[in-house]
Amino acid sequence: MTKFLLSASWMALASVALADTKLEILKLDTSASELPTVSPATRENVIIYKEPGRYGGWPANHGLWQWGDELVVGFTSTWYKSTTTDHRIDRTKPSYEIQARSLDGGKTWKTEEDVPFADRKKEVKATALKEPLDFTAPDSALMFCFGGLHRGPSWFYTSLDRCKTWRGPYAFEVEGVEGICTRTDLIVLGPRDCLMFGSCGKKNDGKEGHVFCARTTDGGLTWTFVSYIGEEPQPGGFAIMPSTVRTPAGTLLTTIRMGKPSASIELWRSDDLGQNWTHVSAVTGNIGGNPPATVLLPDGRLCVTYGYRRKPTGMRARISADEGKTWLPEIVIRDDGFDGDLGYPRALVRPDGEIFNVYYYNGPREEDRAIEGTFWTPPQPH
Repeated sequence: MTKFLLSASWMALASVALADTKLEILKLDTSASELPTVSPATRENVIIYKEPGRYGGWPANHGLWQWGDELVVGFTSTWYKSTTTDHRIDRTKPSYEIQARSLDGGKTWKTEEDVPFADRKKEVKATALKEPLDFTAPDSALMFCFGGLHRGPSWFYTSLDRCKTWRGPYAFEVEGVEGICTRTDLIVLGPRDCLMFGSCGKKNDGKEGHVFCARTTDGGLTWTFVSYIGEEPQPGGFAIMPSTVRTPAGTLLTTIRMGKPSASIELWRSDDLGQNWTHVSAVTGNIGGNPPATVLLPDGRLCVTYGYRRKPTGMRARISADEGKTWLPEIVIRDDGFDGDLGYPRALVRPDGEIFNVYYYNGPREEDRAIEGTFWTPPQPH
C-alpha cells in the first residue's frame, strides 16, 4: 500500500471535502482565452505522487510549505473510475488525505502515512483549543479542515515539528458566520495575531459561496469576524477559495475563484488589515473554474497561478508589476493536459527566486491522475 502523509506551516492548509464539487470541466471543449500568451524562461516538471489505479487530486484543498529545502504538500488520494459526468473517481471506494515530503527542494518526494486525519470516513470529534498557539514558531504548522460536501463544520490540526506529528482536531468557529469551509489561507501578523480567509455559506441559498476574513489575537483560542470580501453572489453563483499575500507596505491582495457566468479569478485589495476591500481587476477571463495560487516574487511583483480547464488544458499564470492594476501576458506553464480535470495549485517561491507549483494533472492517458509540480521562471520582460 502506498504510504501517506500530510504537511503544513502557518502559511496555510485546508479541507477534507472530497474533490471539486463545483465541477464545470467536462463540457468545456473550446478555448475561451483571447489573451496573448508567452512561455516561461525555464521550466522543469516533477512527479510527486502517481500510482496505478489511483487518483491524486486537489492540492489547493490542502497546502504547500517549505523550510529551506524541506517541502511538504498535502492532497487527496482516491480511486480512478471512467465517467463523463464527474471527476473520474470511484465514489464507492475510500479516499485519504495524503502528505508528501521532499528534502531536496522538491526534486524528489516520498509519501508518508499514519496522520490522524488520513481516513476521511473516520468520525471527527473536535474539541476546543486550550493553549494559545505561536504563529511565528519556526517549525509549526496549522491545517484547517471541513466535513461534508462544502457545508462544514470546520476544525483544525496543529504541528510543532514540520508536520511529522499532529495535535487536534480543534473546533473552529466565527460568530455570525455559517457554513464555514476552511481551505485555509493565513496571514501571520504576530506570535498570537493572525488573519484567516475562507469561504462560507451564502445567506440567499445556504450554499458555499462568499469569502470572509477573520482574525485571532489570542493564538487561535477565539476568532473574530472582520469582513466579507465583495457582495454576496447571486443564487447559483459563488466566490470561494481565496489566496492572499501581504506586501511589505502592509497591503493585502486576495485573489478569489468565481463561479459562473464569469468562471474567472478576481483580485481584491485592503489597506486596513481586511476591514475594507476594493475590487482591483479580473486576473483572468473564463478559465473553466479553478482556484488561484498567489505569491509575491522577490522583486515585489504579484504572481497568480491557476489550472486552465479549456483547451488546450494545462497550467497558466499571470504576473503584475503594479499590484494587479495591469497584467502581463498569460504564461503557459503547460498545455499538455488530457482534459480539464486538473489544476487546484499551490505555489511558493524558492530561495533562489524560482517559482514552484504543485497541482493535480492528467495525461497522456485518460486514466492518469497524478500530483505533479513545475519549477519555472518568468519570461524576460521585453
